[in-house]
Amino acid sequence: MHMASAKILVVDDDPAIRNLIVRFLNQRKYQVESASNGQSALKLFEQFNPDLVILDVNLPDALGYNLCEEMQSNTDVFILMLTSRADASDKKEGFLKGADDYLTKPFDLQELELRVSAILKRQRTVSTSEKQPLTFNHMVIDPVRREVKIHEDLIMLTALEFDLLHFLATRPGRVWRRDELIQNVWDYEYVGDQRVVDVHIGQIRKKIEVDSAEPCYIQTVRGVGYKFEVEEVEAKNSPETQVKAEVNAEF
Repeated sequence: MHMASAKILVVDDDPAIRNLIVRFLNQRKYQVESASNGQSALKLFEQFNPDLVILDVNLPDALGYNLCEEMQSNTDVFILMLTSRADASDKKEGFLKGADDYLTKPFDLQELELRVSAILKRQRTVSTSEKQPLTFNHMVIDPVRREVKIHEDLIMLTALEFDLLHFLATRPGRVWRRDELIQNVWDYEYVGDQRVVDVHIGQIRKKIEVDSAEPCYIQTVRGVGYKFEVEEVEAKNSPETQVKAEVNAEF
């Protein structure tokens, strides 16, 4: 799909802002629909099936964070939070709910266009060489179905969490700095707090690790960043390791 033909749903209760964004995106040849509240946004979301939702946090009948989570519960839709809330805690909440990006009001339309363009370039597809499922002990990462299973149990990851995990897992052993992960996974020069990477890594660990405080898969390299360590995963979960643990437990 060509980026200019992408479908964008704009959700904002301020008619001036909503209409401004809609006109601007229409001029750039995007297919655009808009909603002024959560209820109409969810109806349009089902009918329109957008590629990207530009979503205000404060709506008269809903909180944008909750809508973000609901919209991504069964889809891989991109979410760009657009809000007057600028506190770090608010941004963290948005990312925890699955937002791909966060833009605060007042904003420049050119910056909005940059964010939209960058997000849509990340179309959630994979090349032929990347279509094979990745298997690490009891965890399977399927890039075509965009699913992660552990012991055949489906692990619910947000779209961005999946992208980050898959990126690391396809490059095992390589240490990545936060800015490198942002550039490769977010796919543009993110100007916000790079600790957003830590937030997502923490969420992934809670979902895939037996003990997120002692992670097997995604390792922290202090002072640098993160890496996906296959050998450590296999060593910690190998039958020999399990036998040793059981023997040691008897003494």
